Amino acid sequence: MRTSNLFFFFLLLGSACIVFLSCSKKDKVDSSPGLKLAFSTDTVLFDTVFPTVGSITQRLVVYNRNKNKVSIASIRLAGGQASSYRINIDGTPATSVSEVEIAGDDSIFIFVRVTIDPQNQALPYIVSDSIEFLTNGNSQQVKLVAWGKDAIFYRKASLAGNIVWDSLKAHVIYDSLRIDTNSSLTIMPGTKVYFHKDAYLAVSYQSSLKIAGTLFHPVLFQGDRMDAFYKDLPGQWGGIYLEQGSRDHEINYLYIKNGSFGLAVYPPEVQTATMLTISNSIIQNMTAVALYAMGTSINAVNCVFGNCGGNCLSVNYGGEYDFRYLTVGNYWYASVRHAPSIYLSNYTYVKGNKISNPLSKSYFANVIVYGSNDDEIGLDSVAGIPFEYMFDHALLKTKLKTTNPLRYSNCIINKDPVFVDEYKMNYAIDSISPAIKMGQPLGIPYDIRGAIRGQPPALGAYEYVKIE
Repeated sequence: MRTSNLFFFFLLLGSACIVFLSCSKKDKVDSSPGLKLAFSTDTVLFDTVFPTVGSITQRLVVYNRNKNKVSIASIRLAGGQASSYRINIDGTPATSVSEVEIAGDDSIFIFVRVTIDPQNQALPYIVSDSIEFLTNGNSQQVKLVAWGKDAIFYRKASLAGNIVWDSLKAHVIYDSLRIDTNSSLTIMPGTKVYFHKDAYLAVSYQSSLKIAGTLFHPVLFQGDRMDAFYKDLPGQWGGIYLEQGSRDHEINYLYIKNGSFGLAVYPPEVQTATMLTISNSIIQNMTAVALYAMGTSINAVNCVFGNCGGNCLSVNYGGEYDFRYLTVGNYWYASVRHAPSIYLSNYTYVKGNKISNPLSKSYFANVIVYGSNDDEIGLDSVAGIPFEYMFDHALLKTKLKTTNPLRYSNCIINKDPVFVDEYKMNYAIDSISPAIKMGQPLGIPYDIRGAIRGQPPALGAYEYVKIE
């Protein structure tokens, strides 16, 4: 009997030890520096557009995938009290809390609420914030995104068929928008298209982009922030891709600004086809390139490319190009710029190897190419492959030899065109510009502003008009 009691005592003692050790392990806080929390989503999205002052609640789950307990040093709403968002952290409403514990293999809930008046014109089109987590010295965040105004929104979207956008509401692109194969997007006069950070528009194989702006109702592409700080801030969004095999793109009176690049145009399916016809359009204030062309075909009239961190016009891998009444002004000041404003080449690199393609035509008539660099023309060719270019009645800033009449005809070299205000990106020419009356008649009677061209006309997209 005594032996039996002793055995039972040790059995109880062993069980208690197991329970104690198990509880001790469970109560132990994991302080490893590599610890990470997991979340039910990386972005809490409010995709409802509210007809009046709107308020809706979403749920975020925060997971501890570890066996041991974790202690979150802080959870905070990055925007604080000024944010349009409010959060409730596991039952506690606050903009920030400290020392939040989550047991091993457990989770907590954070409820997120947003209040937005879409009629408030001071708001950006997309209202963003984030919830920040600090755990064992590691910082993590979950984005909060809500539509800020009454508009039509697209998030990682695709459009199929023959789509028409009108100007009744703005169109806002978040992440990306793709025009599907064998489809088209036509954008009517006065339409405004806004892009969130890094967002882009891509036009697929056998599809077309038609932009039908007018002089008094141009189409606008820009970032989605309305704050004064963002008015002339480059790099706010991605750009527009006219992908290989897309076709028959037509752009008239389009203003593209403040992106990483403006248009990236790739080869047409049929080599002899014109990929893009663009007229009366302005592309400026890009961190990289205004117009990037890759072995394609472009016809352009009355266009302005300006203020880019790289080339304003970058022609790569040859192709065929015709630019008439083009103004290029590049006085980029946001960083050091080494690239020339216009770059022409008849090759590209594929896996480190030069692959050539004829530059069968690059004709520049009645153009101005000027900027802050000593040389704004870059010519880069592979020997033995056609590399055709011609500046016919042009004002150029360059160190190149311009004595060959087959390449340079009636050109003005290294004379300031006297723009009205290059630092405010106003590239109209002033009354003392040497570009006045230096063009040739090209059968294009109006400039980009609808002014009648002189006889002879001025160089560039802007005719000089005397103010009475």
